[in-house]
Amino acid sequence: MSILVVNEDTDFNRLKELLEVTDGNLASHLKTLESAAYISVEKSFIDRKPNTRYSITKMGNTAFKKHIEALEKLIN
Repeated sequence: MSILVVNEDTDFNRLKELLEVTDGNLASHLKTLESAAYISVEKSFIDRKPNTRYSITKMGNTAFKKHIEALEKLIN
């Protein structure tokens, strides 16, 4: 989520590269976030190759901020 907070959108391969996870693991987490309406998904083709881009929703941004606040309370 932090990657999506600081970027307007990010594609699947870039997320996989940054997070160093498998396709299946990332797809599973993204599906859960999409089901919760925390991210939006846009599918397209670039040079005849499928491209899937993800961006954070308002609800996702709010949930992420609350999560960070809860972590900060635990630390303090």
